[in-house]
Amino acid sequence: MMTSTDPIGSGLIASFARPGGNVTGLTSIAGEIGGKHLELLKEIVPRLNRVAILMAEGPANDLFIKETEITARALKIQLLSFVFGGPDDFEGTFRTMTKERANGLLVRLGPRGSSGYDKRVAELAAKSRLPSISNPTRWAEAGGLMSYGADFDINDRRAATYVDKILKGTKAADLPVEAPMKFEFVINLKAAKQIGLRIPPNVLARADKVIK
Repeated sequence: MMTSTDPIGSGLIASFARPGGNVTGLTSIAGEIGGKHLELLKEIVPRLNRVAILMAEGPANDLFIKETEITARALKIQLLSFVFGGPDDFEGTFRTMTKERANGLLVRLGPRGSSGYDKRVAELAAKSRLPSISNPTRWAEAGGLMSYGADFDINDRRAATYVDKILKGTKAADLPVEAPMKFEFVINLKAAKQIGLRIPPNVLARADKVIK
């Protein structure tokens, strides 16, 4: 595995140190990163108090919501969950977000196979004037406001070392599962301008990449 969100919760492995079966590799810890996303949104939108979560169906989101709720309570933010079934649902979902008075958006579109949705969702977020953040860099590159998450290119290269060891006879059960070694923080200033938002200099200075 290269980017598993919750390999222990889903039963793929027994523990990170000792997987115990025939599965090993890397985790994206994407299920545990929602708190950081909320903190970043709160830094640029101090009045943030109702955040929508747009997510695909799947058990990985249970961990994400559980972990994110801890930070949400500390920041006095109410989370609003929206599960989409496909691209035909997007416009209606964003209309509901507006009715529910959401003023921030966490985007969890799922694996890389759903990357075709990014541009459309980013356009609707801008139209709804919702500051947004997601895990993969591709989100900010598609027009979303911010992305923060594991560098998947590094995960891809690290996965190759696992393949090499297993092909040479090492058992998967004996190879500890790795957490991400590097995270990327990307800010899209064009998206910020589109929704009339100013990014504080101290947040801008922390970005690994700024899209102008």
